[in-house]
Amino acid sequence: MLFCLLFITTVLLIILFLFNLTLSITKKKPFPQKWLGAALTGAVLVAGVILYQTYFFTFNKIDRQAMQKGPGPISSPSETYTANAFYELYGGAAGGVNVWVEITENNEAGNIKTIYYSDAKDDFSMNWIDEDTLHIVNNNPESPDSDRSIKLDVNKEIYDENGRACHSLVMKDEYVKCYQD
Repeated sequence: MLFCLLFITTVLLIILFLFNLTLSITKKKPFPQKWLGAALTGAVLVAGVILYQTYFFTFNKIDRQAMQKGPGPISSPSETYTANAFYELYGGAAGGVNVWVEITENNEAGNIKTIYYSDAKDDFSMNWIDEDTLHIVNNNPESPDSDRSIKLDVNKEIYDENGRACHSLVMKDEYVKCYQD
C-alpha cells in the first residue's frame, strides 16, 4: 500500500515537473528546479524500493497470521526431514490462496526452511521419493497450464512461482538451483 502511494505521488510529481518545464520553455519562466528535485527524489525512492524487494527478498514476509495448516507433517523415509504445507489467504473475497512447504531437519538444530511457494491449485499433495527428494503436486486437472508440480532435492533446490527467491541476494546461499514458473 505504501509503495502504491509512493509510486502515484512520484508520477504526479513528474507530471507537474513536465508541466512546469513546458511553462518554463514557452513563457520564458525560470527552470523549475524544485519540481525537478522532488520528481528525482520520488523516482530514486521508487527505484530503491523495487531493488530492495527484488534483491533482498526472503520468505519471512509470508503472512503467518493468516496461515492455515495444510498437508503434513510428512516424514522422510529415515525421518531425517519433516515436510509441512501451509496456506495463506490473500485478496479478500475475490482473492486466492498461496501455498508454501517448509522442511524441518529432525536433528538437534531443528532448522526450518521454505523450499516451495506458489499459488495453490485444486489438487495439492506431497510425498517423499527418497530421503532427500520431495514430490509436490500442485495442479488443477481441468487446466493443464496451471500445473506447478515439481520434485525437489530438499538440500539443494527451491521453487518460487514468482521467482523472487531466485533473484534474491539474501537467499542465494540457501540453494543450488531455484525454479520459477
